[in-house]
Amino acid sequence: MKALIAGGGIGGLTTALFLHSAGIEVEVFERAEEIRELGVGINMLPHAVKELASLGLLEALSTQGIRTRELIYANRLGQTVWQELRGIDAGLDFPQISVHRGKLLGLLHKAVVERLGPGAIRTGWQVESFRQAEGSASVEISGQGGTHTMASGDLLIGADGIHSTVRRRLFPDEGPPIWNGVMLWRGCTDWPTWRDGRTMAIAGGNQAKFVFYPIEADPARPDMRLTNWAVMAKTGIPGSSPLRREDWSRRGALTEALPFVRNRFRLDFVEPADIINATGEFYEYPNCDRDPLPRWSFGCVTLLGDAAHPMYPVGSNGASQAILDARSLMTHLRSANSVEAALGAYDVERRGQTAQIVLANRQGGPEGVIDMVEARAPDGFEDLEKIASYDEREAVVRGYASLTRLAKR
Repeated sequence: MKALIAGGGIGGLTTALFLHSAGIEVEVFERAEEIRELGVGINMLPHAVKELASLGLLEALSTQGIRTRELIYANRLGQTVWQELRGIDAGLDFPQISVHRGKLLGLLHKAVVERLGPGAIRTGWQVESFRQAEGSASVEISGQGGTHTMASGDLLIGADGIHSTVRRRLFPDEGPPIWNGVMLWRGCTDWPTWRDGRTMAIAGGNQAKFVFYPIEADPARPDMRLTNWAVMAKTGIPGSSPLRREDWSRRGALTEALPFVRNRFRLDFVEPADIINATGEFYEYPNCDRDPLPRWSFGCVTLLGDAAHPMYPVGSNGASQAILDARSLMTHLRSANSVEAALGAYDVERRGQTAQIVLANRQGGPEGVIDMVEARAPDGFEDLEKIASYDEREAVVRGYASLTRLAKR
């Protein structure tokens, strides 16, 4: 069996590793000229780390990132709204790992090259179209200079992101991604170690949130961490079109990000404007997703990751769910009687579960607990229990956790 994968991101490369482990030949087409270690911080939740561990990547991942110990939700004044341990510290079998996205991608790329050979990834080539015939799939790919050629296999996996060509061919009338009016700015820089150097904080409320967590430690500098930050703020009308197209590599501007943190946050661990100013180069991205699809799989073609279920970046689930997709797809391909049956079973298992997360993220995900408290006490509180009881806050956070645990089965 041979699988063609459109897209060499986290979802595509993880899928290549899983399929290879099942004895399936793989060819990956990535439109970029090279796999580059770009981006900022990303959180890998325990259920995704478990799957990466099954590929023998846990030690390398732990070395590259930080095993997050604790998560704190706070209002814009720094008052704690919710606090909980994470990963192994919370009694789970696997850690939550915060890591630079580029480091994670580099780790996956290295593993693919070592295990599948350098020819398994064809950079500088993009899938333009495909067709199916007699249980096989063939794709037209385009390269630099207008070069076109064909490739064929037993199945095609569209892991080519929120602007997926494969998805657009399957659903030509879908239209552009849906913007919720929120802009996201993200960056990372060296910053003094806070608390134990393994703590993540999300503060703010309905109008703007600030995210802060370490993603890399240098043993020679225990007082410093490579630290990821993010600002999410309402800048437009939900359902309208963002000023600029969604692009994870688009540079952000200080003049656009700083007004949403100045004179708004009073946090005891960082002044948001200071870490933003210290970063230099950072990125912007409009919070976009798409409506859940009625199906992903058509014969020998299916979707995976952001191509299948792009979601707002709350709850740390985007990349984690792509990894769960990859494991599920491999499992069904290994056990089913045909490719079509395997893709159908994968569709049934993963589509409904990820759709629930997409919809939950539209409501704020677990961070909705911050929004709830700010809506009731915008200027802070003296007694949190009078604003929102423990049970009420727990229902928001634990309800989302239960949903994502469901999605890992």
